[in-house]
Amino acid sequence: MKEIEAITKRLEALEILIKETRDRLPAHSTKPPVMMELLDYEDEYESLMKQAQALKSKG
Repeated sequence: MKEIEAITKRLEALEILIKETRDRLPAHSTKPPVMMELLDYEDEYESLMKQAQALKSKG
């Protein structure tokens, strides 16, 4: 269960990071480094969600 707790905490942190990064994106002329950062956070979030679901289904 400690693993699921760690995943949950990281997911919460990623939600904040994703929101803050999206807020930094300009309406026009998106800067590639900021966009790459956002995509990395979203990829990690998706991966952790899958891990959490797998752990929950195992019991």
